[in-house]
Amino acid sequence: MSQNPSLRSGAELLIDALRLNSVERIFCIPGESYLAALDALHDRGEIDLVVCRNEGGAAYMAEADGKLSGRPGVCFVTRGPGASNASGGLHVAMQDSTPLILLIGQVARRDAEREAFQEIDYRRMFGQVTKWTAQIEDADRVPEYVNRAFSVATGGRPGPVALALPEDMLTDSSEAADAGAWQPLQTSPSQADIATAMEMLNAAERPLIIIGGSGWSDATRERLQAFAAAHQLPVVNSFRCQDYFDNDHPNYVGDLGLGVNPGLADAVRQSDCLLVIGARLGEMTTGGYSLIDIPRPRQKLIHVFPAAEELGHVYQVDLGIVAHAARFVEMLAGSQPATAPGRMHRLTALRTQYVDWNRSIVVDGDLQLAEVFHQLRSRLRDDAIVCNGAGNNTGWLHRFFRYRRYPNQLAPTSGTMGYGLPAAIAARLRHPERQVVAIAGDGDLMMNLQELATAMQYGVAVIVILVNNGTYATIRMHQEREYPGRVIGTDMINPDFVTLAEAHGAHAERVTATADFAPALERALASERLALIEIRVDANLLTPTLTIEGLRARER
Repeated sequence: MSQNPSLRSGAELLIDALRLNSVERIFCIPGESYLAALDALHDRGEIDLVVCRNEGGAAYMAEADGKLSGRPGVCFVTRGPGASNASGGLHVAMQDSTPLILLIGQVARRDAEREAFQEIDYRRMFGQVTKWTAQIEDADRVPEYVNRAFSVATGGRPGPVALALPEDMLTDSSEAADAGAWQPLQTSPSQADIATAMEMLNAAERPLIIIGGSGWSDATRERLQAFAAAHQLPVVNSFRCQDYFDNDHPNYVGDLGLGVNPGLADAVRQSDCLLVIGARLGEMTTGGYSLIDIPRPRQKLIHVFPAAEELGHVYQVDLGIVAHAARFVEMLAGSQPATAPGRMHRLTALRTQYVDWNRSIVVDGDLQLAEVFHQLRSRLRDDAIVCNGAGNNTGWLHRFFRYRRYPNQLAPTSGTMGYGLPAAIAARLRHPERQVVAIAGDGDLMMNLQELATAMQYGVAVIVILVNNGTYATIRMHQEREYPGRVIGTDMINPDFVTLAEAHGAHAERVTATADFAPALERALASERLALIEIRVDANLLTPTLTIEGLRARER
C-alpha cells in the first residue's frame, strides 16, 4: 500500500472502479498473473469473491449472474490456459446477449511479443466472441477502460467484454481519479413506431408475437401479458426464453426451438404478421431458418431489437424498431385494442394445441420423463429457477415443464454443455431465498462436475437432477440417422454419481421408476443442502418422439 493517499496501484484502481459500478460478486480461478488485484480485493471486502474449480465454470457462473441481474457479470481468470478455458462463457454471453466482463491477468508489458509464459494476444483471440477486447497498458487509464467496458457490455445489444491486464501494469502507481459509475442506457421507440406497429397488427388476420433476447423483467412480462390478453394475440417464446411469458396464461401457445410442436411451426409459417420483440430469430428459433423465408419473409415482419445492425441482418423487415424490449412493451401496453373478428377462435385453438402437446406421454420402461417433469413443476414454487445445459434431456424439460415468472429459466441458446450446474450455483448465490434446480444429462454434467466442490465450499443448496443414459444422446441421435447401426464415439462408462455427490457432502439418491421420483424430490428439498437425484433411463430413448430402434427401423 502506498503512503501517498492519492496514489493507488493499477490493481487498486481496478477494484475501486468495480466497486463504484456496484459489482457485488466476482467469480474466479486465482492466478499469479493478477495477484495484485486479489490483494486489492483483500482490503475491499464489499465484493464477494467466489473461487471456482475451472475457468469454464467460473465464466458460466458470471454469465448466469449477468442474466439474472441485468448488470455485467464479472469473471477473473489468469492468462493463457485460464483465459482459454473461460472462452466458452464468452461464446454463451455473445449468443445470449448477456452483459459480461472477463478480466484476464496478462504477461508483463516488458515481456510482450516474446511468446512469454502463457502469452496470448486476446485482442486477436477473442475478436469474434466479444463486443470489445482490449488491453490496459497504462494504469492511469484503468478508470476509463472499466467505464467503457460496462458501457459496451450493456449498450445496444448486450454482450461480453474482455480486458487483459498486464501484471506490471497492475502494480504501477497512479494518481488517476475515479470515473463515475457507468450509466445504463435504453433505446425507446417513437410514438410513430408504436402507431405503425399497431396498424399492422390490427390489419392482420393471423398475427403472432415472438419474444426473446435480453433485458426483460417480470414487470415487462406482466405488461405484455395484459397487452396480449386485451388484443387477443398469441405469444410464443424463442429458444430457451420460456420464462418470458407465463406458460399457464391463456395467450401462451408454446416455444420455438428443440422438438418444436409441429402445429406451432405451422402457425408461424401461416401467420400473416409477426411481431418479434427482442429475439434475434436465430437458427434454433426458426427451425434451421425454415419457418421464415430468407431474405424476404412471406409474413409481415415487425422486428424490435436494441441494435440497428441486427435489423435486416438476415430477414428484411417491414418495420424495424431500434428499441429495448422493456421500453417497447411499456409503450405498447397503452395501445387501445381494436375489433378483430376471429382472433379469439384462433387463439383458443393454438392454446389447446399447446396444452395437448404439454400433456404427459407414455414410453417403454419404468421411468416416464414427461411425468417426472410434471411432478417437478407441481412441487417447485412459482419463483424457482431451473437451469440446464445441452443434450436430448433438455427436449423433455422444454416440452413438459411450465415456467410462470421471470427469471425462472437459465439456459444457453448457444447449446453449450456443462452450463446447468455452474448457472445453478450462481442463481442460488444471487437468490438464496429461491429453490434452484439444475437439469443435466450425464455427458453434460461431466463437463463441469468439479463445480460440485464449489457448491460444497460455499454451502450452495442446489438440486441437480441427472438424467443418466450412458451415451451422448444428441450425437447418437444424429449418428443413427446418418449412419444407422455404426456406433462409434458416443457411448460412455460413467462413475457412480451418487457416491460422487455424497463425497461432495450432498444428499444423493438414484431413481429408476417414476413412482420413486416425487419422494426423492421431497427428501432433496427437505435436506436444504446440495442434492443430486440420478434418474436412470434407457439409452434407446432419445427424445419424446424418437428411439434408436425407431430410427434404425426407418432405414430397413
